[in-house]
Amino acid sequence: MTRKLMIFAAAVAALPAAAQQRSVPLIPAPAMLETQRGTLRISAGDTIAVASDDPVATAAGTRLAELVAKMGGPRLVMGDGNRAAIRLVRIAKGSMPEEGYRLSVTRAGVRAEAADDAGLRNAAATLAQLLTPGDQDLKGVTVPHLRIEDRPRFRWRGVMLDVARHFTTIEQVRKVVDTMAQHKLNMLQLHLTDDQGWRMEIKRFPELTRIGAWRKGPSTGGPDDGKRYGGFFTQDELRDLVAYARERGVTIVPEIDMPGHAQAAVASYPEAGVFKDRPVVSPEWGINPYLFGTDDQAWTFITGVLDEVLEVFPSTYIHVGGDEALKHQWQTSPVAQAQMKKLGLKNEEELQSWFVDRLGRYLADRGRRLIGWDEILEGGLPASATVMSWRGEEGAVAAAGLGHDVVLSPGPVMYLDNLQSARGDEPHGRLAVQSLETVYRYDPIPAKLSPDRAHHVLGAQANLWAEYIKTPAQIDHALFPRLDALAELTWSSKEARNWNAFLSRLEPQMARYSRQGVGAADSAFAVDFTPDRPAADLLDRRRATVTLANQAKHGTIRFTRDGSEPTVRSSTYRGPLALAMGDRVRARPFGKDGAPLAATREFALTADALMTRDSAGLDICPGAGIRLRVALHPDTNADAPAYNVNLFDTCWLYHKAPLAQAAKVEVALGRLARHYALRQPQREAVIWRYNPTRYGSVVIRSGGCEGAVVATLPIPDPEASPNRFVLTAPLGTDEREADLCLVTIPSEGGPIYGIERVRLIPQ
Repeated sequence: MTRKLMIFAAAVAALPAAAQQRSVPLIPAPAMLETQRGTLRISAGDTIAVASDDPVATAAGTRLAELVAKMGGPRLVMGDGNRAAIRLVRIAKGSMPEEGYRLSVTRAGVRAEAADDAGLRNAAATLAQLLTPGDQDLKGVTVPHLRIEDRPRFRWRGVMLDVARHFTTIEQVRKVVDTMAQHKLNMLQLHLTDDQGWRMEIKRFPELTRIGAWRKGPSTGGPDDGKRYGGFFTQDELRDLVAYARERGVTIVPEIDMPGHAQAAVASYPEAGVFKDRPVVSPEWGINPYLFGTDDQAWTFITGVLDEVLEVFPSTYIHVGGDEALKHQWQTSPVAQAQMKKLGLKNEEELQSWFVDRLGRYLADRGRRLIGWDEILEGGLPASATVMSWRGEEGAVAAAGLGHDVVLSPGPVMYLDNLQSARGDEPHGRLAVQSLETVYRYDPIPAKLSPDRAHHVLGAQANLWAEYIKTPAQIDHALFPRLDALAELTWSSKEARNWNAFLSRLEPQMARYSRQGVGAADSAFAVDFTPDRPAADLLDRRRATVTLANQAKHGTIRFTRDGSEPTVRSSTYRGPLALAMGDRVRARPFGKDGAPLAATREFALTADALMTRDSAGLDICPGAGIRLRVALHPDTNADAPAYNVNLFDTCWLYHKAPLAQAAKVEVALGRLARHYALRQPQREAVIWRYNPTRYGSVVIRSGGCEGAVVATLPIPDPEASPNRFVLTAPLGTDEREADLCLVTIPSEGGPIYGIERVRLIPQ
């Protein structure tokens, strides 16, 4: 190398990690990446070479070729010729860290080395991204010369899918496995059982899937309620899934929730419960009281189930739940109380500890390890137990302090059923926004954890609970691209993580998702429009200055004013836009390669738009409650309107409503099932108001919730009306602008009425 080239190479190597990451768009960011001068062309027909006697390398190479082709890259072929462009090479065992790999791109070709199966798969995952940077085509791709040395920061890089609350297909689970493998995520927990459904075939106990896998739909009081809902996986399907995931380096961890969340099991086999009675499979969300019993009859059932679980799932870890086990049944059971006395236990928490310890010993005798949610800390832990901390980080800190391994999975940041933005086009979920950036900036080492206990942190896991996530499209939206953030925070070193560099590297990944049919959310990039004045002023002035931005503050926003679709050649947004009444602006962001980062959004400066608020545009009234964005039909597979509601108080505020031109008010409502298992203090907190009409009313006040009533809209008979309907009433006010308080008042114990839209109708 000439002196000039040496100086150039040294300068490139000295670039900040973030700059090198931007030039090589890989997620997660490697531990060490060094770019060098020169490029290599990989063309259609080039060969991937592996040792003929290495089935893992062969499978990794084959999937690499398939994935690159699927994502629009050149079609590569497998071979063992001396002229191969890409080589996957296994080196001496123990010569590299577990799961680690080395990768080099030179004039001679691409060489990836690893000492174990996981390392070979991880090298192939990196190569798949290198060969699809966004400007590739079917003929070929140009790759920079580089050197990568990579290994994971954490061993547990996990995702949890709740298939109990809403069942999903085995094909959707495989799709999640595929995308996990592409990002070096390696643990998939399946939440297979809960009060609302049992999803695994147990041949010894067939009623679990004949009865426990199905529930009656919730009621809204209408004629079409109560449809049967459910499904389950056969053992053959699950064995195939385990093999499919293992080939991609993903371990399936089954969860059989115990001792609580047992209602579907007890509905199927009452002898497994405390009082041996038979409930229905629960149609309600929340925490139900049914527990597994602690007697021999219940234990025979539990071990019979676990015997078959262990036959299907070879995972070292078996998740036994342990969360939210209300102790009322044990407290009132003479059998449980007598057992506590016999065992010398002081309280029901110690009884749960005894229960979990018995499970731990059962699993340990069979070469497995127990993992459970952080409630298993209560009353003491089995010596071999691993704790998954979901109620913040305190459980992880306490368990690690006692010498137990831990996985960080704290809500709300690791709960992907939380919305990604406050936009009105977000699908269903919990209203606490956990944005892409929020997830990315989380670190799995708790600040309160003593440094000498940090080695007990196995890693982190993101959970997708499914009370409000019911369709494959909603699963995709909730998981991606937040799983990219999860991949980087669990794989990459803290020093390699950089938010702005991550966004640049995410640009081609969004295109990869699109080519694979993954409906990743564009919430972080979607354009938001912010007028400079309240709606009443805009209606008076008939003009506005509108600011365009997005949540991530990333990409180049381009816009049109003629109703056409924005393209890379459209006007570039450089500052607030001046609009006149009747104008419409359509906008979307583009990445540095000209590819769109989000779907087009529109802002219309029209009287109708200014006088209309959708559900997300209304504020939920302050006060205690459970705030959700819920579906009209919670157990159907069709997408439906979403309603922002507080389960404790169906009250909304329409701030600064432009009333001067309004003669009437139109309220679009949805009749929602009240299928929530609230505990006593929660039930007491639900606000019930005097109902002035038979089936319920919408009462609107001006000037806030203590102001004068300006409209009352009677709700129709549920038996004689659809679940979505529109009510209209005169608006009795001469105010120019005011805060409107809208309260839906059902009959006591009746359905919840959510507001889909409020529209002020001009005179």
